[in-house]
Amino acid sequence: MSSKALGYLGLAKKAGSLAIGETNSGAAIRSGKGRVLLLAADASPNAKHRAEGFVNGTQTPLVVLPFTKGELSEATGTGGCSMAVFTDVGLASVFMAALAEREPSFMDTAQLLSERNEKALKRKREAAVHRKKAGAGAPVRKAAQGKRRKKQ
Repeated sequence: MSSKALGYLGLAKKAGSLAIGETNSGAAIRSGKGRVLLLAADASPNAKHRAEGFVNGTQTPLVVLPFTKGELSEATGTGGCSMAVFTDVGLASVFMAALAEREPSFMDTAQLLSERNEKALKRKREAAVHRKKAGAGAPVRKAAQGKRRKKQ
């Protein structure tokens, strides 16, 4: 389908922002780090059921990809990969945008992740401004040196 999107999977794996496999995916979502759960098109019914259970009660979207397990395994460099989770919202956003370029059915999820990415970037900028302002306060005066006279 889209080699650009598969390239983002490889990039995310190298960056450490992709949890691969059912066990790692479930752990990432339970810990609140999962941004989007990806499922291969030819995943087993059991894997689909587990994926639905992982995202149940969370705000993590579940996306059934147009890629097979073989294509996902090749992109991530692991064998038999049917499930993966992005743990970085920025990479998840660009991955979904790349998918949405080829297939418009992914546009809603791409838009959702784009909005979440913008919020995260805004919080990051605000935190940087806060740190800068906190460090730019009035300078601390040095302690007096030498003898002081006593008041009489």
